[in-house]
Amino acid sequence: MITKLPRRLTLLAMTGCVVLGLLGSIGCQTTRNGQTLPSPHYLNNPPQYFPTGPEFLFSKEAAQIEKDQAEYLKARQQQY
Repeated sequence: MITKLPRRLTLLAMTGCVVLGLLGSIGCQTTRNGQTLPSPHYLNNPPQYFPTGPEFLFSKEAAQIEKDQAEYLKARQQQY
């Protein structure tokens, strides 16, 4: 039993070193002193392109509302 204890401690220490080494090699987002810092591999990622869109996102809906209001006012005027 005495000879198995150092072997277990050595195996446990080696496993701990491997786990710490793997955790250190993982690139993830971190927060330091209130700053959100990117992973160290962010420069390897290609840039994303988002084409510009209309400033007002609901232009079709607004056009339909105006059309409905015009029809409603026209129908009301025809009643009188």
